[in-house]
Amino acid sequence: MSKLLIAGNWKMNNTVEAAEQLVRAIEENLESTIDVEVILCPPFTSLSKVAELTNKNSIKVGAQNVYHEQKGAFTGEISPEMIKELCEYVIIGHSERRLILGETNKIVNMKITAAINKGLNIILCVGETLEQRERGKTQEIIREQLTQSLSDIQRIENITIAYEPVWAIGTGISASTMDCKNGIETIRSILQEMYGELTAQSTKILYGGSVNPQNIEALLREAGIDGGLIGGASLNAESFVSIINKSNIFSQKTGSND
Repeated sequence: MSKLLIAGNWKMNNTVEAAEQLVRAIEENLESTIDVEVILCPPFTSLSKVAELTNKNSIKVGAQNVYHEQKGAFTGEISPEMIKELCEYVIIGHSERRLILGETNKIVNMKITAAINKGLNIILCVGETLEQRERGKTQEIIREQLTQSLSDIQRIENITIAYEPVWAIGTGISASTMDCKNGIETIRSILQEMYGELTAQSTKILYGGSVNPQNIEALLREAGIDGGLIGGASLNAESFVSIINKSNIFSQKTGSND
């Protein structure tokens, strides 16, 4: 298996100055040997500064969103080409963009296609709302989001999937390890149908939704995840570093990076 991956999604938080302080605090407290891939995803305004600060260490940088066109009259949007100058990862299809900003699976698919064409690595988010979960539609929603978002995408070597049940994001209520395991298994099953067993098993699948230092070990051990997409806890250096360090210890014990 490849390295575990821990990505911090800062969302709409931190000025450039605050971003710099957070990065320096994270760097100062990380263990010297890290067998975990770490990605920081700041707002666009801080991408350049965070990229500069992490240029000489192993921390990677990602954007939180991208537009599906490479250039043109699209006021306020940021193209894959622009992102590529600053970082190598981009989050696409986060539930907040789907629910608050109305992004459809078709739009997500266009963004993925544009990002792939520029060689960006993608973290694709999928997950069900509380209403969908209560109606027993979790598997149906995950299937719909995956198949439509990845429509006509022939190869997914540079795509990581993040399973984020919407009802667990920012609520302090993490999905149980069984909920998480079931979601991960559903995703792998669908990927196997679409791309074959080898790709399904080699694709990294993260969990996101109220991940914290207290539950990361259980999630890694029992749910079969390859890391986490961390929201609120990534805004606190102590919490984020604790998640990384505990993931690192788990990786070393289990040989996840072999």
